[in-house]
Amino acid sequence: MKIDEYLKPKTLEEAYNLLNSCKKSAVIGGGAFLRLSNRHIRLGIDLSNIGLNYIKENDKEIEIGAMVTLREVEQSEIIKNNFDGLVHTAVKKIMGVQVRNIATVGGSVYGKYGFSDFITALLPLDCNVVLYKGGLLSLTDFLKNKDKDIIEKIVLKKFKIKAAFKDFRNTSTDFAILNTAVVMNENTLRISVGARPGAAVLKVFDQGFINSFKDTVDIAEETSLVMVKDLQFGSDIRATSEYRREICKVLVKRGVMEVVGCR
Repeated sequence: MKIDEYLKPKTLEEAYNLLNSCKKSAVIGGGAFLRLSNRHIRLGIDLSNIGLNYIKENDKEIEIGAMVTLREVEQSEIIKNNFDGLVHTAVKKIMGVQVRNIATVGGSVYGKYGFSDFITALLPLDCNVVLYKGGLLSLTDFLKNKDKDIIEKIVLKKFKIKAAFKDFRNTSTDFAILNTAVVMNENTLRISVGARPGAAVLKVFDQGFINSFKDTVDIAEETSLVMVKDLQFGSDIRATSEYRREICKVLVKRGVMEVVGCR
């Protein structure tokens, strides 16, 4: 990767104008995953002087600034004590501590990486992304969005849930071959699957579906079959599509057993 010019604006407005002043410009978050590419960046924009490093909580929601590192998310008591530990569990599995000390929330979400444990964990929650120009978008809509913008923060609404995060990887610090997050609230069972190796996708099962089965095992079996049927899997250096499909059945079933069994 080559960067011709590197600037540190002091406001989001200045950063946004710089981003759109040059075709080959890019926002630099932590830079952990950006360095995986061979891009030629004419203008690198560092957001570290804008004040986006915060985790705030009120009665209804939690806000996480774009420049918060994944390590800070992992160690935050606010994050640990909410969402049944889902986000904390997912983040602590990402690579090693050194990488988590570099990678940021904004960079991890904006990159829409297929291997992302973080996005998989956020997707079944009520998660919104706040963009400087685009405003508030649900995470689902953001993942489809192609506009050149800057993430200011993500917002997570607080609900009482049961949750589980399951993943499979060759070593503890490797990228996941497949990951899944299962969330159950009063009305729905929400399941996301990532590292397919495409970006995470979400499927929602309503209460009627859940109540149509007599026991937890039946619910887990059926949801795993539906997920495998509806999702597309690909092959890469880590695993074949067929292997991922079989892993998906197991991980989804385990996750559903864990959360539904706690009803």
